Amino acid sequence: MSRSNSLAILLAFSAFTAWGWLSANETQAQTQTVLHKTVKVGDLDIFYREAGPKDAPTILLLHGFPTSSQMFRNLIPALADKYHVIAPDYPGFGHSSMPTHDKFTYTFDNLAKVIDEFTQKIGLTKYALYVQDYGAPIGYRLASAHPERITAIVVQNGNAYDEGLDNDFWKPIKAYWNDPTSQTKRDALKGVLNYDATKWQYLHGVKQPERVSPDGAAHDQFLLDRPGNAEIQLDMFLSYGSNPALYPRWQEYFRKHQPPMLIVWGKNDQIFPAAGAEPYKRDLKTLEFHLLDAGHFALESNGDEIARLMRDFLGKHVARK
Repeated sequence: MSRSNSLAILLAFSAFTAWGWLSANETQAQTQTVLHKTVKVGDLDIFYREAGPKDAPTILLLHGFPTSSQMFRNLIPALADKYHVIAPDYPGFGHSSMPTHDKFTYTFDNLAKVIDEFTQKIGLTKYALYVQDYGAPIGYRLASAHPERITAIVVQNGNAYDEGLDNDFWKPIKAYWNDPTSQTKRDALKGVLNYDATKWQYLHGVKQPERVSPDGAAHDQFLLDRPGNAEIQLDMFLSYGSNPALYPRWQEYFRKHQPPMLIVWGKNDQIFPAAGAEPYKRDLKTLEFHLLDAGHFALESNGDEIARLMRDFLGKHVARK
């Protein structure tokens, strides 16, 4: 073989392998691209973020207060190479429809109903749950109603036990539960909706505040400040009082169905402190338990750690379809 022919073959082979490498990486980049979608659920437009191959195991990410699916903006691409990741916004939150509170009844029962219908609308039949804050009472309603759908649960500062509400943060909210017609007790909670309170939720208990982007709190506050949203959030504070009565049902679901569970809990959270994490140990046999040196929004400061723990945990417990 001549030297020129050898060179031509080498160049052709190099081009072919380079094309293959680029194609593989291009495919991976496409699966990790986060898409921003909206689907109709009844009369509501439900916004959601989606990434990852649709034939991969699904993770349904359920956000807390006062945020939206934006809290998962960094976690989604960190998981989407191996998982089909879905993160919806509830009605009245994020970019989903926000009917006024006299046109839509803002309760945890109703939000769970909407998210249940949402999962069916987009064709989810099995999924792992990630629950945080409000995501826990919504997710546990789904799980206890449809245990056959749940492959695993990741809990990040999401409560299912009375011990998790036995702290000073909940005192004025419990006072409102005990006197739900009191405008004074309702108005007393409005301070939780201002920008200082939102920033406090992001930064309190964080060892390195410089790791927390200010964009999250600013984004949340912009949406909280929409006309009419304060009344929605106050209705949700009242509705949270419906959750403790369901704790025994959710705990029975844990004991009976034993979903594999990963706890990744910001131990410095003063809303859902570590006291709410410990009781899960009573009811779950397949449990990985991690108290992180973080606050309420642990993903903001410890996102890489949580993603790594999730990938390891889900890799062991959630089989690929």
